[in-house]
Amino acid sequence: MATSMGDFAEILIRQGTISAEQLADAEKMAGESGIKVGDALVRLGYAGADEVMRALAQEHDLDYVNLDEVVIPPSVVELVPESVARENAILPMAEEEDALRVIVSDPLDLDTFEKLRFILNRKVEIALAPRENILEAINRYYGQVDAESADSMLQEFTDTAIDFTQTEDRDGMEDESVDETSAPIVRLVHLTITEAVQLRASDIHIEPFEDRVRIRYRIDGVMIERDSPPLRLLGALISRIKILAKMDIAERRRPQDGRIKITVGDKELD
Repeated sequence: MATSMGDFAEILIRQGTISAEQLADAEKMAGESGIKVGDALVRLGYAGADEVMRALAQEHDLDYVNLDEVVIPPSVVELVPESVARENAILPMAEEEDALRVIVSDPLDLDTFEKLRFILNRKVEIALAPRENILEAINRYYGQVDAESADSMLQEFTDTAIDFTQTEDRDGMEDESVDETSAPIVRLVHLTITEAVQLRASDIHIEPFEDRVRIRYRIDGVMIERDSPPLRLLGALISRIKILAKMDIAERRRPQDGRIKITVGDKELD
């Protein structure tokens, strides 16, 4: 870690922002805590997040963006679904011919850049800003300070004792009651479909495993896995989808066909 961060740290030392001793302290904290050296410098109060990010930008020959001084057009913001921006802590900045310039906080996060190229179906160029500034800007540009997403809903289910139980009798029939208007499971199903639409998915797969429920989207023919809901949500998820599709929620032994009409944004989807 210290080697990969060396250049940016040397820049901070040359600038007089930090001392060699402070860098050693930060490297020790990073090694013990598993965080990045730059984050350790900020946590220790030796450097500001903007100072660290400017030095990183200089090291990697990238632009540093002061998000308080730039205005991003709505037409550019709309190019990246809100769920993608929030999940990856990135913000679209500008269109550049066949590429999209996005603001990120980690210039070495190649996996995220590759995922963005796939999801957005275009070349991605990056610029840097502190993560906290990016998250604040996401709230401003997408207009939801307390935004709810499928990810936040899944975290809520994981962190709390909310339990959608599934009971079965001897014939394997479900005895379940799902509140169609207020239950969190209703919001989770709606948010899952909404996110799939935003990502241009053609299919949503909900698949039970021994210890979890796998949710995958098919995007341009490739299956992309989302965060997995706890297994205890399986019965409620299936029942909610059956209700929306006007299927028989008690029938579990034979395949059923159904159709759902749902409104996402200002579009009605079938």
